[in-house]
Amino acid sequence: MFTLFYGLYKYLVQKDDYCVLIVGLDNAGKTTYLESAKTKFTKNYKGMNPKQITTTVGLNIGKITVSGIQLNFWDLGGQEELQSLWDKYYAESHAIIYIVDSNDRDRIPESKETFDKMISNENLSGIPLLVLANKQDIPESMGVREVKPIFNKNAHLIGRRDCMVMPVSALTGEGIDEGINWLVDCIKRNSDVRPPRNQQETS
Repeated sequence: MFTLFYGLYKYLVQKDDYCVLIVGLDNAGKTTYLESAKTKFTKNYKGMNPKQITTTVGLNIGKITVSGIQLNFWDLGGQEELQSLWDKYYAESHAIIYIVDSNDRDRIPESKETFDKMISNENLSGIPLLVLANKQDIPESMGVREVKPIFNKNAHLIGRRDCMVMPVSALTGEGIDEGINWLVDCIKRNSDVRPPRNQQETS
């Protein structure tokens, strides 16, 4: 009887569970973004000092609860030799956050090439995409008006999916809320196509 009630309780309180990939070139600010998101959406969470954040080798994981669902973030290392591992996570993901260092103009072509290769993977077909022009706290950085046309050049690769380009500063937290809230709405809308992980496990 206890097992039955516990199962019912767990069913009633468990939140829909979704996975969001955070990708982009190394030094784009992916881990700083994840820390900022956790600080914004997790009560009493004290984020890491940005000065102590180092280049990700492998994977950082973070969780937040927002609008009644749980988002599991997988922050993947962006070095060229690690990008070949990204596709191992695509089939399980429900959304993609692609972070662009909008202050590093020299690497924009490399970032665009990496983006095109990622977004053309069939395992990501149809899932929501949020492109963030990061480091907007730096006065010389490229704005969304400059970044958006570059990443929209191969619109056929993006296809028919929810897609947004937004300005953000992972360092100051500016734009974090708007991006996450937009993504949550898209993930919920897309849940018929790619249901939450806990529903997949019980079906």
